[in-house]
Amino acid sequence: MKKIILFLLFLSFFAHGTQAQCTYNNSAFKSGEYLLYNLHFNWKLVWVKVGTATMSTVQTVYNGKQAYRCSLTTQSNGRMDKIFVMRDTLLAYATTSLTPLYFRKGAKEGKRYTVDEVWYTYPGGKSHIKTRRLNNDGTNTYHTETGNECFTDMLNLFLRARNINFSSWGKDKSMLLKSADGKGIKKATLTCKGRETVKSDDGKVWKTVVLDFSLFDAKKNRFKKIATLFVSDDANHLPVRIDFNMNFGSAKAFLINSKGLRNPATALVK
Repeated sequence: MKKIILFLLFLSFFAHGTQAQCTYNNSAFKSGEYLLYNLHFNWKLVWVKVGTATMSTVQTVYNGKQAYRCSLTTQSNGRMDKIFVMRDTLLAYATTSLTPLYFRKGAKEGKRYTVDEVWYTYPGGKSHIKTRRLNNDGTNTYHTETGNECFTDMLNLFLRARNINFSSWGKDKSMLLKSADGKGIKKATLTCKGRETVKSDDGKVWKTVVLDFSLFDAKKNRFKKIATLFVSDDANHLPVRIDFNMNFGSAKAFLINSKGLRNPATALVK
């Protein structure tokens, strides 16, 4: 499932000016966390289970430095494959202070296969990215960009968002972001839509904070909602449910299992 979840971070051992803006104190997750989801797709007004998704985070070494490695894999089942084959794999590295280092997304959707990569460096106190898009026809598209603000990608953004203190976020409070993929940088927003109690596929009920993630559509000159995240209203900020707006329909991901949580699941109602 391609449009998943998202959030900001950056490199701690390069320039201190950028580091001060882009690092985050991680209190939401630890090495060894594992999350499992059921995927549902809206087909002809009927919601059907079409696959699973897994997300795991471990502490490792990247270019000789301690780092977190976060991976997200989605896979459609036989029922969905008859309609639309979907195999997405996302990988991100960030420092232990949540500064983005690298991002990769390999996406097989239907007969189309693309790869996005983003490399982060921080020369002279600035944020610099180099991106690559492997297009479906086998050609590559490259982009570089440097700025004073923090850049991120959808998976590193997810790590940062889990460490935001939402206790002071009221309805419609929004955060402006710069999100990278293989084609370059897009403006993005994360907006609080309030609180809601939701039920996961394993029958558990959670108190959640509801967040809309949107990307700027330059052709239409407006922000387009990509996903709505329902994150547990506790210190873990687990994505209990994710609703996706997709080019070929709509989909939902429901949490069915979680292991290796850092904090007590106090948002769990029953």
